[in-house]
Amino acid sequence: MTGPQILILGILAATLGGFLWGRWRHDMVALGSLLACVLVGLVPAGGAFAGFGHPAVITVACVLVLSSGLQASGAVDVLARRILKLQVGPTRMIATLTGLAAVLSSVMNNVGALALLMPIALQEAGRQGIAPGRVLMPLAFGSILGGMTTLIGTPPNLIVSAFRAGSTGSGFAMFDFAPVGLAVAGAGVLFTALVGWRLVPARKGASAEGFDLAAYLTEARVEEGSKVVGMTLRQVEKTLEEADAQIVSFVRNGVRVTAPNRRWAVRAGDILLIEAPAQALASVLGSLGLKLEEAKRDSTGKGGLSGAAKKTKDGGDQKTSSGDEAVLGEYAVLPDSDLEGRSARDLLLRTRYGINLLAVSRQGRRSLSRLRTMSLKAGDVLLLQGPPDALADFASQFGCVPLAERSLRIPDRRKALAASLIMGLAVVIAAAGLLPAAVAFAGGVLASLALRTVSPRTVYQAIDWPVIVLLGSLIPVAGAMETTGAAGLIAKSLLSVAGSANPAVALALVLIVAMLLSAVLNNAATAAVMCPVALGTAAQLGVGADPFLMAVAVGASCSFITPIAHQNNTLILGPGGFRFGDYWPLGLPLQVIAVAVPLLLRVWPL
Repeated sequence: MTGPQILILGILAATLGGFLWGRWRHDMVALGSLLACVLVGLVPAGGAFAGFGHPAVITVACVLVLSSGLQASGAVDVLARRILKLQVGPTRMIATLTGLAAVLSSVMNNVGALALLMPIALQEAGRQGIAPGRVLMPLAFGSILGGMTTLIGTPPNLIVSAFRAGSTGSGFAMFDFAPVGLAVAGAGVLFTALVGWRLVPARKGASAEGFDLAAYLTEARVEEGSKVVGMTLRQVEKTLEEADAQIVSFVRNGVRVTAPNRRWAVRAGDILLIEAPAQALASVLGSLGLKLEEAKRDSTGKGGLSGAAKKTKDGGDQKTSSGDEAVLGEYAVLPDSDLEGRSARDLLLRTRYGINLLAVSRQGRRSLSRLRTMSLKAGDVLLLQGPPDALADFASQFGCVPLAERSLRIPDRRKALAASLIMGLAVVIAAAGLLPAAVAFAGGVLASLALRTVSPRTVYQAIDWPVIVLLGSLIPVAGAMETTGAAGLIAKSLLSVAGSANPAVALALVLIVAMLLSAVLNNAATAAVMCPVALGTAAQLGVGADPFLMAVAVGASCSFITPIAHQNNTLILGPGGFRFGDYWPLGLPLQVIAVAVPLLLRVWPL
């Protein structure tokens, strides 16, 4: 083993360790790996950032922008509206939603496809009387399966194509993945709809009804002579913090204010809506000299906040006497959201956005205490209170998915049609080989900007920058694995473990290793690490590389058995009330179905 091989294998081991540790985001770990390769001379300093201009990276960014155009224009809502009209049983409903997710994710970002269909899935689960997770997990897995079918369906396919281009001079075409991908996706959707959804643990998902607001939202009237008269709300809340309580609304002279200014002074006759654990409520009221307010609201709408303390079936709307509206909304935190690692206090939710954080559900367990300082994670479900516009802006800015039923109106039919035509035309041009995929989809982005299906203000927000940094950083690192011969060394080790030089056995081994890595690593990172190994294995055996690269593409996309294996798995964690071990009962059979070695050998013979 040479010195460069030792160095690159050491860096690779540290990179995998960083991914598994999870302390730092994947893009940070990947960038650190790239810089380490530059510092030890494995990657030339002048070409350190060449990966960011790689066609695969450009294509991923452009597809994300075009996907956002489909979402924002309402084009996908046309299909979703048809789904809502179907009055079918759970099997057909799950089959339809899962199949639709697979179709959408073949041409758009699969996280976006899942986010669009999640509210429908939750509504249908409620109508059918089944656990929400039994619809959400098939939906998430369907969106992952659909990505296998086209070049642009998922980043691993683009990475695999890029390595083929580097090895043979030409990458895979748009639908080269379809023969294997369609078979795996079709079998997976069919199994999930007929049998698989019944294997999903029936957990109680997070919803506003499940948060049990009445248990901890209480109205209290400030009486004459109360200790809090003359105190500011900030001073009152300092006392409340000792009992894990907070003020979420405030009524004075019949007018309610959501997220009141903490500098206001409390007066006799004011009504406070206090969030507090049930066991601490009596001590909270007694220490401040407050009295419980009876739930009375006269015909003029003045009085207490009884409507705010209860979640109604129509979404929990709360109206003040002045006509302002506040609502309760449930939002799931997306992977790589700006909310991750931050708390309500860090974000200044009340003072900056006029929003209250009322509760958090994490893996089906609801937290009602220390909400202001609780660090949020991907998959958490937040119960927020505030004006509808403020909640919508907050969700858009920070990467949250609304879980309640939403209106499926098309804002602009012309834009919806234009967005669909632009995406379709870009796919046709790339598939026909008229232009490289990166150029075709970049042209689509330009057309989207010109026709305003994507606004210039939001175009850069549509790009998943952590994925871009991950890809741009790992492509040169993977190149260093090839140039140093480390990839061939790993391939030899795999073949020795298999104990056979049979190409079919080696192909199965590459597929299984890619599957195992995708259970704990980002799927793009799995593809970037495994492609050099696949090329090295093919070279060692003296056979064509295409079957091995396709095995990497399938294995990297089979991210089913853990919540951290794929962003979509993480996204349904809170809404489905899932625990870490809930994914494998359905995910493992799908992994077995996806072991498509015979089909790989038939379509891509050795």
